[in-house]
Amino acid sequence: MTSYKSNRIFITSLLSALIILLAGCGKKDTGSAEAPQSESTAGVPIPTEGAKITGTIKFAGDIPQLREIDMSDEPVCAGWWEESGEVARSEALVLGADKELANVFVSIKSGLSAVEYIAPSEPVIVDQVGCRYIPHVFAMIKGQPVIFKNSDGVLHNVHALPNVNREFNLAMPGSLTESKPRTFKKVESMFTIKCDKHPWMNSYAAVLDHPFFGVTGKDGAFEIVGLPAGTYEVEAWHEKMGTQVAQVTVGEMEIGNIDFTFSR
Repeated sequence: MTSYKSNRIFITSLLSALIILLAGCGKKDTGSAEAPQSESTAGVPIPTEGAKITGTIKFAGDIPQLREIDMSDEPVCAGWWEESGEVARSEALVLGADKELANVFVSIKSGLSAVEYIAPSEPVIVDQVGCRYIPHVFAMIKGQPVIFKNSDGVLHNVHALPNVNREFNLAMPGSLTESKPRTFKKVESMFTIKCDKHPWMNSYAAVLDHPFFGVTGKDGAFEIVGLPAGTYEVEAWHEKMGTQVAQVTVGEMEIGNIDFTFSR
């Protein structure tokens, strides 16, 4: 009897332990382990401090006489130019007083670490003023919104012609002063955005996966900030005169300088 009772107690204890073990295996882990970040919040913020690359871009050679744009078919835009006291010409060559070259896109081509940057929530603004796009050349980080405005109050359309991202053609009647935000999800080098109604209207856009780029104004100057120390290839792009690449090395918080000269 004693042996039988002992065996029964042993079997009962064993079954109880097994039930507890199985119950434990079925429970979810509620420990303090950090949940993985979602894709939308992955990445690091855009740096505001670090090394800097600056420079000036100039044009060499005889300055061509660019054609005047006839806007008589669009009186609102023709009136805007008349009031400004300027002559509407192609933006393919915009120069400063000492042949400084505007509308050159400058960016880091290589040398960056594989870092995912958080796209800014602040949109890039592209306006339509005097039947031209302002800015003429621009860029954004993939996923950053871009908003198109219509300050002319006349019918425009924004026809984006990327090769990698999705093409779109956005009608903007005079009553529509601002488009809904648009985004480009893939990295892409310069592509054209144009207005089909006004064939002289065009701009150029690029989509990058980093924030290290700039566009020259009429002073020909550019500045790329927030870089880690390193050696970089810097690329300068112009819509008619192609690209140039130069190399520069900067230490932590140092300023490196590169100047470019374009010619026809």
